[in-house]
Amino acid sequence: MAGAKPGVHALQLKPVSVHETLKRGSKFIKWDEVSRASRRFRARRVSPTELRLVKSRWLVLGLVIVDISHIRDTRTGRFAKTPKDLRVRELLGLVKGEGNAEGKLVTVVYGNDLVNVSFLNFQAMQEDTAKVWTEELFNLATNILSQNASRNTFLFKAILKMFSDKRRVETALEHCGLLTKRADGIKLDEFTWEKFQSFLNNLCMRPEIDHIFMELGSKGKPFLSLDQLMDFINHKQRDSRLNEVLYPPLKREQVRQIMEKYETNASQLERDQISLMGFGKFLGGDENAVVPPERFDIMDDMNQPLSHYFINSSHNTYLTVGQLTGPSSVEMYRQVLLTGCRCVELDCWKGRPPDEEPIITHGFTMTTEIPFKEVIEAIAESAFKTSPYPVILSFENHVDSTRQQAKMADYCRSIFGDALLIEPLEKYPLVPGQPLPSPQELMGKILIKNKKKHEHRTWNGGSVRRRPGEGAEEQALPPNGQRPCSLVLMCWRFFCSFLWWFVYFGEDRGDGESDEEEEEELVTDPKKHLSDEGTAYSEVNATEEMSTLVNYIEPVKFKSFEVATRENKYFEMSSFVETKGMDALKNSPIEFVEYNKKQLSRIYPKGTRVDSSNYMPQLFWNVGCQMVALNFQTLDLPMQLNMGVFEYNSRSGYLLKPEFMRRTDKHFDPFTETIVDGIVANTVKIKIVSGQYLSDKKVGVYVEVDMFGLPADTKRKYRTKTSNSNSMDPVWDDEPFVFVKVVLPTLASLRVAVFEENGKFIGHRVLPVVALRPGYHYINLKNELNQPLLLASLLVYNEVQDYIPNRHQVYAEALTNPIKHALDQRDRQLAVFMEDNNELVKCPSSSSSSSSSSPSLLNLSMLNKLSIHLHSIWTNFLASVCVCVCVCVIVIEPQSIDDFRKHKSYMKLMKKQCKELKELRQKHLKKVSKHTNTDAHTKHSLRGRGGLLCVCSNSEPEEAAQGEMEKQAVLLREWQMQELVELRKKQQQLEKEKKLTHINEVPQKLKEIAQECQSAQIKKLKEMCDKEKKDLQKVLDRKRQNSIMEAKKGDKEKADELTEINRKHIQESVSLILRMDESQEKRQERLKVQHREIFQELEEDLPLVCLCCPPPPPHLLAGLLLHVSLLTL
Repeated sequence: MAGAKPGVHALQLKPVSVHETLKRGSKFIKWDEVSRASRRFRARRVSPTELRLVKSRWLVLGLVIVDISHIRDTRTGRFAKTPKDLRVRELLGLVKGEGNAEGKLVTVVYGNDLVNVSFLNFQAMQEDTAKVWTEELFNLATNILSQNASRNTFLFKAILKMFSDKRRVETALEHCGLLTKRADGIKLDEFTWEKFQSFLNNLCMRPEIDHIFMELGSKGKPFLSLDQLMDFINHKQRDSRLNEVLYPPLKREQVRQIMEKYETNASQLERDQISLMGFGKFLGGDENAVVPPERFDIMDDMNQPLSHYFINSSHNTYLTVGQLTGPSSVEMYRQVLLTGCRCVELDCWKGRPPDEEPIITHGFTMTTEIPFKEVIEAIAESAFKTSPYPVILSFENHVDSTRQQAKMADYCRSIFGDALLIEPLEKYPLVPGQPLPSPQELMGKILIKNKKKHEHRTWNGGSVRRRPGEGAEEQALPPNGQRPCSLVLMCWRFFCSFLWWFVYFGEDRGDGESDEEEEEELVTDPKKHLSDEGTAYSEVNATEEMSTLVNYIEPVKFKSFEVATRENKYFEMSSFVETKGMDALKNSPIEFVEYNKKQLSRIYPKGTRVDSSNYMPQLFWNVGCQMVALNFQTLDLPMQLNMGVFEYNSRSGYLLKPEFMRRTDKHFDPFTETIVDGIVANTVKIKIVSGQYLSDKKVGVYVEVDMFGLPADTKRKYRTKTSNSNSMDPVWDDEPFVFVKVVLPTLASLRVAVFEENGKFIGHRVLPVVALRPGYHYINLKNELNQPLLLASLLVYNEVQDYIPNRHQVYAEALTNPIKHALDQRDRQLAVFMEDNNELVKCPSSSSSSSSSSPSLLNLSMLNKLSIHLHSIWTNFLASVCVCVCVCVIVIEPQSIDDFRKHKSYMKLMKKQCKELKELRQKHLKKVSKHTNTDAHTKHSLRGRGGLLCVCSNSEPEEAAQGEMEKQAVLLREWQMQELVELRKKQQQLEKEKKLTHINEVPQKLKEIAQECQSAQIKKLKEMCDKEKKDLQKVLDRKRQNSIMEAKKGDKEKADELTEINRKHIQESVSLILRMDESQEKRQERLKVQHREIFQELEEDLPLVCLCCPPPPPHLLAGLLLHVSLLTL
């Protein structure tokens, strides 16, 4: 979210280091308020690999183990808890007043949320020991690097206590050589770190690691070479957004050091190889963290005006549960400040007699009261423990007593001391147009936000605005001034608060703050004011004592963005309930951003959130609102996102807003969906590969991936499939989740969360997009309070790169990777010497008439000669050539229907159809021939019988025999002709069916040919366009080199001139490539239109086409008839 300092950041965070006193151990007395007993104990040795506070085993009460990552605070002296029981106080020497017994007290606060914390109370033997343990334990507990350590570091802390499958555990132990019989025990000395890793590897098989190992080139071998590992680190795991000069790839020596760190097999190290186990350790190592460790350091420029930062802010900080009932707690101020929150809220009300001490509570509700003084003391103790940057106290002042307001001011001055900023800094006077000071200049200071008394106002302690029921409560007091019993008063207060909330929540209003008014108003319609302002309706004006404490954060009633711009007072700020803030965001987003560039704004939850739920803070970060206040006691999704986002920049509580939300010469629309000029959008892909030790229950789990950012960037909810009752080591094979275009990456965060199949939350992690590392990484999960879980993690594969439109992909990669581009360019230039020297790269024209006048591109060998001898002429020539490249483009004419009919496959179909018809006719002729031969044989037999009759019966006349024979011949001829006609009809029907089949085949074939030819033309055109771009890039690169050579020979400032040459080169290159892209797109579109027209013409013409083979040749038919006639005779 924050903008980073320029250049390479040197990590300044201190790694985990354990003080010698903690290693040796110290004797303490532990006391417990409940058991009223005390006992001696020794704090066990603490090492970097066992970051826990453990009591000795010889204690009678057993062991209490506290994970240091769960320690919230450590206190000593007057801030430590003291026993209330007199006997315990006597035993600890607190009654006798011996020495400085209070300075020996130590209190350790720990817990998994901000409300339900536990306390361990000790007393050291010496005051110095208490001080060392308090400081060092707190440093260990709040070390950001240890809380965001690698997976291997968390495995060092883990001992698995229970698994669902006992046989699986026993088998794994046997494979490790730790257990030979099921009744055996394991000696602690033998259970080393190496044995533990081997145990885990045998317990949870990792097929996904094997798959990655195979992909990297192991090819079934149990190792990777040094070159393969180096290629994996420098390509698969490298962030393509990094500059290769500032962040060079790893060299062989550096990769060798990584192999030596994680590979335990000496023989493989000698051969420069790393095993599968060593590779798995590297994936979980410090060098392969999903977020670089420097991102947890102070990365932002802390010298910008205060309005240029997002500030971690709290709402109704004192509450522990809901807004209507529940206890208020001083401890909440400590816990909230320790998380890195820099703005806390104090609802101040008048205290009752006899003490008349101001109190803090949620007015007219059933929440309890806490003393104002104790809250100020808690803030003074914890304000700068986690972050040294300024703390803002947001006062909602309902104290209508001049004396009690004076007490409040006096407590602030005396308790805060020099940390309280009273007078404005000399460089930053409170005048219009003067920007606010920076967090760096306000480091260690506490600022007060409270209504300020102006000179034209007169304060009257009795002229205050009251709520309905407030006066009624006073009237309900007896005449003697004594208060009724606490039960009656509590019931009356509950009735008043219920009445007030019922009237108030008739509309959706805030619960305790509203736009602070500049001028006092008369109470004419209490219900109207109540509905509009909430509890702030009864907020009083400040006395002189409180008013003098207000400087750079003066609350005023918001009127309009135009009024704020006209008055131009940077030190004035306004508060918005979330509903009004949402209206301003929807109606005037750009004006809201402009307002937040100069002045502070605070957003707080609406009053209907009586359960202390939260709104999504990203909504108001998108318009640059600085103080987006949330209910810290509710660890819902908005609060988890807030915790995750403000973890970065060393948990300082301040995050620098993106540049476009700070620059006054630029306007930013948070609802934009297009790429903003000057902002490089990103493309993010994330694939959930597997999970490890997600739950100790046999239950299915799933993963959700959300992107939070601008409205155009926010995507919810991507979700994996639910694992099959496997929470130990589930593996997913889902497709990657892709966020194609993240418009503003510096404001976007990726949240990865794991849930049980019933929706129960397991853990999550919030990752800034700008800090996300590509490649395979483990994501160590955290709980709702952003504390690290011991073993739960996810193995993911990320791809993060600059978003590039498809048409600019190649050229943009060349600009973002100059070294790779230079190497590729040299390869192209050297390849020229392998080509024919006489070959010219011509630029054909669209017609033959213009082909002779079309310019051509010289090959690179000729360009080299010209560049050596004629630099100035060559520069001008190249300029004209660049234009020619854009103008002279290759035009591809579409193929016509006649061309399709000349196609090889079409001709083949025609031959096939003619052949089929020819074969059909030959079969018919065979049948005719066979039939005529049968008839001739019958006629010959008839003649033979006639001759025989003539010989045998000479008495019959010859004429009668001849007539009978002719009569039979006529009948035979008629029968033959009828048979031939039937054969011919059948043949005609067969030919007709065959021709219809052929006619149906022809259109389909022509369509296939058209699609094939048109696709080939489109592909050819794309290849030619790519070649044109490469040729243009060659010319432009050569022109730039020649300009650089000329500049080096000149007497001007070389650096400035080289910068100007590069700038012109980029501008000219982008311009020419855009022109070429436009021309190429027009060509492609024109060709596609012509293709569609030809296809349409083909559709229209095909029904009229009747393709058939030519009839049999005339000589063939004449021969057939003659043959039939002869046979008939």
